[in-house]
Amino acid sequence: MWQGRKSRWAVAAPLAVGVVVLMAPGTASAEQEPDGAAIERVVSAFAGNAGYPGIAVTITKGNQVRYAGGYGHDSAGAAVTATTPMPIASVSKSFTALAVMQLVEAGEVTLESPVRDYLPDFRIADPRGAQITVRELLNQTSGITDGSFPEKSLPQPDSLAGAVTRARTATLSAEPGTEHRYTNTNYHLAARLVEVVAGEPFTDYLRRHVFEPIGMGATTTINQTPRDLPRDVRKGDVYAYGASIPAAEPKRFVNGSDGVVTTASDLAKWLIVQGNAGVAANGTRLVSATSITAMHTSSDPRWTYGMGWDTDRKGRVNHSGIWFTYTADALLLPGGYGIAVIGNSGIGLANEGITPLADELATLVTGGEPSSGAPVRLIVDLGLAALTLLSLLLGIRNLRRARFWADRFATRPSWRLALRLLPRLTPLALLVALPDLLGRVVGGGRDITFTQLCYYSIALVGWTAVAAVMNAGVLTARVVALSRLRRLAGDASAETTHCCSVAPPLRRRSTAPSLAHEAGHERETSASPASVRE
Repeated sequence: MWQGRKSRWAVAAPLAVGVVVLMAPGTASAEQEPDGAAIERVVSAFAGNAGYPGIAVTITKGNQVRYAGGYGHDSAGAAVTATTPMPIASVSKSFTALAVMQLVEAGEVTLESPVRDYLPDFRIADPRGAQITVRELLNQTSGITDGSFPEKSLPQPDSLAGAVTRARTATLSAEPGTEHRYTNTNYHLAARLVEVVAGEPFTDYLRRHVFEPIGMGATTTINQTPRDLPRDVRKGDVYAYGASIPAAEPKRFVNGSDGVVTTASDLAKWLIVQGNAGVAANGTRLVSATSITAMHTSSDPRWTYGMGWDTDRKGRVNHSGIWFTYTADALLLPGGYGIAVIGNSGIGLANEGITPLADELATLVTGGEPSSGAPVRLIVDLGLAALTLLSLLLGIRNLRRARFWADRFATRPSWRLALRLLPRLTPLALLVALPDLLGRVVGGGRDITFTQLCYYSIALVGWTAVAAVMNAGVLTARVVALSRLRRLAGDASAETTHCCSVAPPLRRRSTAPSLAHEAGHERETSASPASVRE
C-alpha cells in the first residue's frame, strides 16, 4: 500500500494551481520565479516519505506571490489545490498577536499593562496572576503552562469568554515574565482581550480588520473542533503502518491559539504583510513596521519567541502549527522569501510537523540542494508492528504454558512468586501513564489525553495495549493455575491424612491369611506388563 502511494506521488501528483505572479505597477522583478517542477519534486518526495496524502504550498518574495500549488488529495479523494481550505493550527497565533498590536497602535492597549486592566473577569487560582501583562501572554512567559493548567485534558469551552472562566483553576509554574513556556491558554486569553477591547466577537474582528482588508476572503477562525469547522473543510488524516486514515479532529477549543482555517493562496497574502513591513500586496497597511519587528523579535535575549513568531539563529522567522489531523508552517527568510505549507496529516510519532518541508523549500529557493530524507514514520510504525506481533506470540505461548509454570514454581514461597509476577503489570502501567509520559518527553511538558494519544500513534498505543493485555492474561492464568495446583495438593494431603487415621483399625481386623493374599496380589499386579506400560 505504501509503495503504491509513493509511486503515485512520484508520477501523478498534479499541479492543481500553477504559479501565480502579481505584477503590481513599479514592483516587477527581473528575478526568475522558483522552478515549479523542482518544487513539485521536493513536495512529492516529502509527502511520500512522511505519509502526507495532500499538501498545499505557497512561496512569496517581497510583495509578490511567486508560487502557489496543491498536491495529492484530501481525505475524500478530492484534489488538494492552492484554494483548498485547511486549518493552519498554531500559525494562527500570529494573527492574534497582530490583532493585539493593532489595538496597541490605536492606543487602546498597552503591552506592559496587566491583563486584568482589560479583562476584569480574569482570575486564576494563584495571586501572582494579577501581575501577568499583555506582553507576557504574547511572549508565552505568563507562567501558565500545560503542567499547571492542562487545557487539552479539561472540559472544552464553547467561547473565548468560557475559556477565561475555565482558566480560573490555573496556577503558575513560575513568576510571570521569568520563563518561556508555550501553551495555548495564553492566546485564548489574548483573543478574548481583543474581543472585549474592540467590542465585537474575535471572529468578526479578524474578518473586518485583517482578512478582508488584505483580500483573505477564504479565511476564517473557529471556536471548537470539529463542531465549528466549515462544511468545505473535510476530515484530516491520522497515520498508521503506512496508511493514512481519515479522521475528524478531537474536540478542542482553538480560537485565538490555533483556530484559523485558510488556503495557501490566502496565506501568501499574509506572508507578504509579514515580509513587507506590515503592508499587503494591495497597499493596505495592517500595522506599522515597528510592530512587525516587535512581533518577530524576542523581548528577552534568553528566548527566541517574539509575539506569535519564533526566530532562529539564522535570522529566519517562523511558526509551526500542529493538529492531530493537520499540520502547517509559515517561514520568512532574511532574503525576502516567504514560504507556507499546509498538510492534511496530523502530528504523530516520527512526524512532529511539516516544518522539514518548509526547510527543504527554503534550501531550494536559496540555491541549495534539498534532501528528502528517509521514510522514518513508516520505519517506526513497522518496528512497532513487529513488537506488537512478538508480544502477541509470546503472550499466547505463555498462556499455553501456565500449567507447566505452576508445576515448576508451586513450592516457592508466595512472596517470591509475587515478585516474579508483578513485572507482568509493567505494560499496563505504561499504557496508563503513556499520555503523561509522552507529553513530558516528546511534547516538552505539553498535556495530551488518551484519545489524542491514539491520534498521535495508533501503532504505539496498539503495541502497548497488546503487551498490557497479554501480560495481564499471563499473570491471571498463572495465578489460577498455581491456586488450582495448590488446592489439589491440599486435597491430596488431607486424603492421605484421613487414610492414615483409619488404617490401624483395619489392620487390627485383618487376619494373617488375608494379608498374605493381598501382598501376593500386589506383587503380581506391580509386575504385570500393563502396569509397566503405565
